[in-house]
Amino acid sequence: MESLWTKTGRLPSFDPLPGDLRTDVLVIGGGMAGLLCAYRLTEAGVDCALVEADRICGGVTKNTTAKITSQHGLIYHRLIREFGPERARLYLEANQSALAAYRELCREIDCGFEERDAAVYATGSRRKIDRERGALERLGFTGAFSARAPVPAAGAVGFRRQAQFHPLKFAAAIAGGLRIFEHTKVLELGPGTAVTNRGTVSAERIIAATHFPLLNRHGGYFLKLCQHRSYVLALENAPGPEGMFVDESGKGLSFRSCGELLLLGGGGGRTGKRCGGWRELEAFARERWPEARVAARWAAQDCMTLDGVPYVGQYSRNTPRLYVATGFNKWGMTSSMAAAALLRDLILGRDNPYTELFSPARTALRPRLAVNGWEAAAGLLTPTAPRCPHMGCALKYNAREHSWDCPCHGSRFGEDGRLLDNPATDGKDL
Repeated sequence: MESLWTKTGRLPSFDPLPGDLRTDVLVIGGGMAGLLCAYRLTEAGVDCALVEADRICGGVTKNTTAKITSQHGLIYHRLIREFGPERARLYLEANQSALAAYRELCREIDCGFEERDAAVYATGSRRKIDRERGALERLGFTGAFSARAPVPAAGAVGFRRQAQFHPLKFAAAIAGGLRIFEHTKVLELGPGTAVTNRGTVSAERIIAATHFPLLNRHGGYFLKLCQHRSYVLALENAPGPEGMFVDESGKGLSFRSCGELLLLGGGGGRTGKRCGGWRELEAFARERWPEARVAARWAAQDCMTLDGVPYVGQYSRNTPRLYVATGFNKWGMTSSMAAAALLRDLILGRDNPYTELFSPARTALRPRLAVNGWEAAAGLLTPTAPRCPHMGCALKYNAREHSWDCPCHGSRFGEDGRLLDNPATDGKDL
């Protein structure tokens, strides 16, 4: 399993940390969020270092579908209902600003950046589409339009001038001027210090950009987050759509083109639970494009928050100099840029209009909290082995990917026990 991006992109390599280090800001995690945080801080003149346990972009970033868009499903009607129109407008502005930042940076970077319209379609009732269009009108957004979906649909609402790109080519370009240490794993985190396998880093501020947060005793992220798997096929001889499309249902399909290839996504569900996987996508492709051939296949894993808005800001009330960026809800490219801008401002002491919107300290009293709690309890009480070293939940075997997956918090292990996905920090004897 290798994504199209790893097949066609090359990343620079960096030496491990050579020993103890002192820096103003330490970024932990070398995915897109961590790289952009380090890039924005370095650009602002901050002494900054980044440590990555393996290779940069070796986790979730290499498996994205690489859409850069402010249209995160049919989210704006729900944001108005749950947070009010002002918070919904701020969410739209934050993501539109992130899109604009990519557009500006990519003028000087050869990373396949292309403007594309994005759209969400509904295969059932048109009511959800009409409600979302009404919400966008209420927010004063002028970039929405009625779109035509690539599959039979009741309706679709689109956003003009969104974008897609090659994430690893972009990451390679921005990483070149950063102080990065690969193969440097954080073993222990304390106030102002990070003990790694290569030495101790002392820092005034620390950013945890590790996909799933690495500290359990602060912030309650093991209850505020769950993880979802999703699957992608890169298809030859399958005509791609003019824009980027996604089904509003969450269990439907997504489409985008990449050169002569169609990237078809879907078949996903909560990590550790049964879902359609690549077989579901292959069955759809065989029926729709009998001559299509699979050029690449891969899977992604995403952290999902309780309310659909990322957690970006102070890690917890008790950790004033520790920050987090997590819970991008399958929209990691745009959210990474928005997170980097916010964290830069917080560290520099600047006012930022999106601080409260993304605050990890906002209420956790959401319906999904009970679901997450139930899944954790069920995993802990299931009397089977093997068990996840993160918090002791029973692992489930994933025959599609030949892995052992944790349905509680999303850790994954290869058949040989090698750690594939966090929040677990080490492999396991299986």
